[in-house]
Amino acid sequence: SGDAPELWNLDYPIRIANHYKSFINAGSDIVLTNSFGANRYRLQLHKLETKVKELNFQAAKILKTEAQVSKKEIIVAGAMGPTGEIFEPTGTLSIDEGVLAFQEQAIALEQGGADVIWIETLSSIEECFAAVEGARITKLPIVLTLSIETNGRTMMGLTPSDIIKMCSEMKTPIFAIGT
Repeated sequence: SGDAPELWNLDYPIRIANHYKSFINAGSDIVLTNSFGANRYRLQLHKLETKVKELNFQAAKILKTEAQVSKKEIIVAGAMGPTGEIFEPTGTLSIDEGVLAFQEQAIALEQGGADVIWIETLSSIEECFAAVEGARITKLPIVLTLSIETNGRTMMGLTPSDIIKMCSEMKTPIFAIGT
């Protein structure tokens, strides 16, 4: 439809619940919330930047409910994707602005019932630091994944070695890292 998929958390919660249920019924023990692009910068593209809290809260709440109904041990992973912005010094978004955006999203995911913050498919050091710093406000375990392209680097040029080094330099412990 061209709409933000996260809007379905409000408009079609039964469809989202059924989607989550399909993962649970298939045997998944970790399911990601429908909140990948639910940060203020991504939602701004759809004029939905004022709905960050509501969309993230609902994404986690719907999944938490399905996990409880299933009576299985399901980890609710609060998904947070990239802002879609280029961070300073190359771009215009400051790390502090990024931290605030990720905090806003992480808090709502936690309040909705997330068990872990799952930061996914980032590609720059600056955005990784902003996302982890923002997520740390929740005290939930943090998983960080980056997207490595066929050339063995992220879009912003990070190698797997750079990623490991970056994680070792973070003040906030990362529970798991992946690509």
